[in-house]
Order: sequence, then C-alpha cells, then structure tokens
Amino acid sequence: MDKKYRIEKDPLGEKLIPEDAYYGVQTQRAIENFPISGLTMHPLMAEATVMIKLAAAKTNVALSGLKAETGEAIIQAAHEVLEGKITGQFVVDVYQAGAGTSHNMNVNEVLANRAIEILGKKRGDYTVVHPNDHVNMGQSTNDVFPTAMRLATLKALEGLYPAGMYLAQALKDKGEEFYRIIKAGRTHLQDAVPMRLGHEFRAYGQAVEDDFERLRHAAKELEYLGIGATAVGAGTNTLPGYREMVIERLSTLTRFDLRPKKDLFEATQNMNVFASIASQLKLSALNVSRIANDLRLLSSGPRTGLAEITLPAVQPGSSIMAGKINPVMAEMMNMVCFQVIGNETTVAMAAQAGQLELNVMMPVIIHNILASIQILQNALSIFTERCVRGITANPETCRRYAEMSTALATLLNSYIGYERAAALAKEAFARNMPIKDLAREKGILTDEEIEKIFSSAPA
Repeated sequence: MDKKYRIEKDPLGEKLIPEDAYYGVQTQRAIENFPISGLTMHPLMAEATVMIKLAAAKTNVALSGLKAETGEAIIQAAHEVLEGKITGQFVVDVYQAGAGTSHNMNVNEVLANRAIEILGKKRGDYTVVHPNDHVNMGQSTNDVFPTAMRLATLKALEGLYPAGMYLAQALKDKGEEFYRIIKAGRTHLQDAVPMRLGHEFRAYGQAVEDDFERLRHAAKELEYLGIGATAVGAGTNTLPGYREMVIERLSTLTRFDLRPKKDLFEATQNMNVFASIASQLKLSALNVSRIANDLRLLSSGPRTGLAEITLPAVQPGSSIMAGKINPVMAEMMNMVCFQVIGNETTVAMAAQAGQLELNVMMPVIIHNILASIQILQNALSIFTERCVRGITANPETCRRYAEMSTALATLLNSYIGYERAAALAKEAFARNMPIKDLAREKGILTDEEIEKIFSSAPA
C-alpha cells in the first residue's frame, strides 16, 4: 500500500509529511538534514519539554494571552503525550540544529497537530493551532531547551542516587562482614603495615557515598530556571507575571523545588551547571573504576594472584581455557566508567563553546549528561547485585600474607629503631621467614613482647 502524505509549508517552502505523523514541516526538514546517529533525544527531554509547553499554555490562558479553547486543546494534547498515548513522534537526531531548535519545534508541532485534531480539524491546519504562535507562545528555544535540560537531569538523577547509595551500602556491609579479617596493607603495590579487610571495604563504601553526596549538592543549582528569558534573556514577548507563574506550575508538575534564576541573560549564556554535573559524574566514575580495579586485583588468581577475596562466578571466562572465571562484572563497570569520563570531556568542550548570548551546543551537552546517568545507574545496580553483594573473603590467604609481610618490621620501630627494623626486614625476606620468627630467633625481644606486638590487630 502506498504511503499517504499531506503537504505543509514553512518560510522555506513546502514539504510532504506522512499523513499519520503528528510532527510537521520543520521536524521533517530536521529528519532530512540530520541523519547522523540514529539516536533521538532522550525520552526525559521530550517529557520535560512537553511539561514546559503544558505549564506555558496554562499560564498564557490564565493571563488572557491565549484563547481558552486553544489553550485547553494544547493542554489536553500535552497530557496525552505525558500519559504515553502519543508515541514515536519525537524523531530528531541528537546531533541537530544548534541550541535544540529542531527538538523544540518537533514538540511544538506534535502538540499543535494533536490539539488541532482535538478541535475537530485536520493535522497541518495551523490556522487552528499554530506551533509557534500558540504552543510556543511566550517562549524561545533558547529558554525552553535549557529549562528542559535542567528538569530532565533532575529527574534522571532521582534514579541514579539510589543506585549509588546501594553500592556504597553494599561495600560498607562487606566492611562489617570482613571486619575481623587481618590482612597485609599495600602501598605502591608493595607490602605495608597490616590492616583489616573490613577497613578496605568500609573505605570504598565511604568514598562512593561521599561522591554521590557531592553530586546531590551540585544538582541543587539545576533547580534555578531561566524560563521566561526567551531569545537572549530580555523576556521578549512574555506577558507580565508569566515567568513566575510558569515556574510555579512546573514545580507542581515535577514536584521539584524550582525557582527563577536571578539573571536571565546569564541563564541563556552559561552552561557551567551542566559542566559541574558532568564533572561530578566523572569523579564518581573515577572512584568506582578504581574500586572495580582493586576488586579485580584482590581476587586475582585463584592460584597465581592475590586471591584475598573471591568474586561471584557469573559466567565462563574463556572460550578456550576450561574452568576459567573472569571478573566480568568489574570489567563491565570499568568500561561504563570510561564512557562517563569521555562524556564529561564532550560536555566540558561544549560548555566552553558558547558565544555571546547563547550556547548552541546544548543538544550534545544534555545527550551526554543523560547518557552518563543512564549507563551509570544501570551498571551500578547490576555491579552491586551481581558482584559486590556476593564477594567472599579468603581469611587464611589474608592472614598468611600479613604474617609474611616484611612491613611488619614497622611495628618494631619504637622498640629497636628504624635502622635495625629495616635490617631485620631485609634478612626476613632473604630467608623467606616471618619477621616475628626472626625476631624471636635473634632474641631481640622477649616472647611476651613479640606476641603483644604482632598479635595486636589494627582498630
């Protein structure tokens, strides 16, 4: 069956639009102009933009700028999108026109065409409801898109925080479980003074928790919105009271504590709040990657590595070496962290690339922010559940390393001095025997003193 089309036109001329599409001519141009990645804007960005259109329509009706009948049709269309009744219509590639104009018009056209239908007319009849004049009333892409970026990021972070704290708590729980296990500490990958395996895991958990608390603090700045700034920050074409009323309605819709930015000109120029979020995501990824690396090292072996802990076996590790089990969950976590770190570089470059009154790189900024949040959330949850929670300790291996560690000589510093302790460590290593046995053999200390020094566990 031949596909049916309708004709729409814009200032550049006419275009054929699929008859069943709610989007219109400007979206069609974007489809043709930007066949870049096959990736469309994140659903949270579409949702946030529709919420802005909903709040704007309600506000413009309340301020008598928009006819009630037109406004109510737009409001109903927006609710239908938010309820999932209209899907597959936000089709513009993430790599699109600067500032997100194509995305904004995609949403404007979808809501306009559905509103036209609600009013009993045919899609494309913009004399009834116009994407720019009605759906976009009192708005510009330049204030809508960065506002949507803030709302979408706040929403995405709501899912990430629990995943991060789940990992932090799981690591701390292992810290409690492993508290009594004495092991050799290591610095520079060399023997260091003894410690508890529980200390190691408790520190991992605290590091993750601290990172996510810093992220939560940085995200508070996202609550300040520049909606109402319109094109450059001057508020052109907005009605008196519009800005405050839109933010109040958005607060109700999103349940976030939203407030107006003090300087609307700054709001359209500056993307540093997103650079800050990307940076905090990167810092979290750096720490989690470090921890994943440590888990791989501590579990290495099982015969020729450290093997102080054992990671859960979740799949065979080799297509040729039978019986081999690899630390696949930690490896996955590393790869996700590397991607988040790379995404931060993109955000940083895009944030500094704004010129004068506008940063046109906003689409790539929000794409990378939301992508990082999504893969981190998924990876942290799976890593915690299928790796961290199932870690077991090998106490005998830990104790054997601790007792053979030449760094135990450090415990003798205050009794025999650094120089003699260092000589004792050197001889113990050469003779492959525990420090305390050598100290006993040489009669450096009494048996009672030796037991007191070497049996005391770190607090």
